Amino acid sequence: MSERKVLSKYYPPDFDPSKLVRQRGPKQAGPKVQTVRLMAPFSMKCTSCGEYIYKGRKFNARKETTDEKYYAISIFRFYIRCTRCSAEITFKTDPKNMDYECERGAKRNFEPWREAKLAEETEEERLDRLEREEAERDAMKELEVKTLDAKTEMAIADALDEIRTRNARLERGGMEEVTVPVREVVDEERLRQEKEDEEAARRAFETGTGEKVRRLGEEEAPDAGVVGASAEPSEPSEPAAPSFKRIVKKKKDFGAALGIKKKTSLV
Repeated sequence: MSERKVLSKYYPPDFDPSKLVRQRGPKQAGPKVQTVRLMAPFSMKCTSCGEYIYKGRKFNARKETTDEKYYAISIFRFYIRCTRCSAEITFKTDPKNMDYECERGAKRNFEPWREAKLAEETEEERLDRLEREEAERDAMKELEVKTLDAKTEMAIADALDEIRTRNARLERGGMEEVTVPVREVVDEERLRQEKEDEEAARRAFETGTGEKVRRLGEEEAPDAGVVGASAEPSEPSEPAAPSFKRIVKKKKDFGAALGIKKKTSLV
């Protein structure tokens, strides 16, 4: 039994180790590839034979490190074979969406929950959208400022043209076209205002019949007949205004009308 467990080998006398041919494979020039054991990350359909490969099926795949990167995250590519026709299927990692992306050899099955997730706006897309809106808002604000500046310049130009035209007209017409001095205009306005005040006061002290209202202590003017016949008749004076003094009326004796005699007092 011990003879079968020989550790040494027999070398013939004419053995030449330099004549041994060592078979070595070609050096790998591309990216580093290693064999890994993995499961299918999603359900897919082979485009060559139509075979369906469900999610979670195990494969001996070749893993390749690509030159692509998402920020500082490396992207890996995997090579598998179809279980029916042995066609090559490749897919790679997608760190942006935290998923895998099918490249060639197969078609990913429809997943409604994945479509809804992809439709949502990511944080990066939201930032890009806000930057675009900010740039558009700045452009609109700049356009509004330019429009306002153009309107202001046009208004200034119109005002300058009007001033030049007026100055030229005054130079041609000389001093004859100068308006009335401000002082004369102010005097006329003051006289007109005084007349209006007098007319308003006269109307305020007149009654409805046109008579002038007099004060209580004011005496009436003497008649023209008392002065004498030799005196020239004076101009007819204005009718006397009604007096607002209270007059106490004498009470009527209703007892005499009824035949009642009033007793005389003995005192």
